[in-house]
Amino acid sequence: MQIGEMALRGLNPNIIGTPLKDERLNELLWDYRNMHGAIAIQRGKETFRLIKVLKSAGSVALLIDQDTKVKSRFVNFFGKPAATPVGATVLAMKTGACVVPTYIYLGKDWKQHMHILPEIPVRNSGDEEADMVYNTQVFTNFIEDVIRQHPEQWVWMHERWKTKPGEEIV
Repeated sequence: MQIGEMALRGLNPNIIGTPLKDERLNELLWDYRNMHGAIAIQRGKETFRLIKVLKSAGSVALLIDQDTKVKSRFVNFFGKPAATPVGATVLAMKTGACVVPTYIYLGKDWKQHMHILPEIPVRNSGDEEADMVYNTQVFTNFIEDVIRQHPEQWVWMHERWKTKPGEEIV
């Protein structure tokens, strides 16, 4: 399934992203996402809108495979501790939203293929910190498995392990 096909099925994902430093590249990225039925939303903005989307059975895509300047916790990623954004975990824990892993890859037919997989259960035991780290690790394990299937398609140029323990945003 491609993003355009998702739109035809009424699955217009709200994609949370950080604006790129180059305004021209940023405009291209946001236009691309929007023209295929997605709704691009700048990270850190429109939190109430996201909650409304989730409450109305809409979808929100949060990308947690980069080391960015957001609230994060260290989890294992390819055998190394990596500061990983916890926004998806916090949103799921606080709203009860389902976490449905989804990924897109370029197939040998030169088309984008989207896989929407079964829900990943979210642990919410009452120990917020432990659950935040546990769930973020589970989500990261999924991402690592997908990258292992299509390693040539992951953006390796990002400094995924740049944040050192003690430098993460809590």
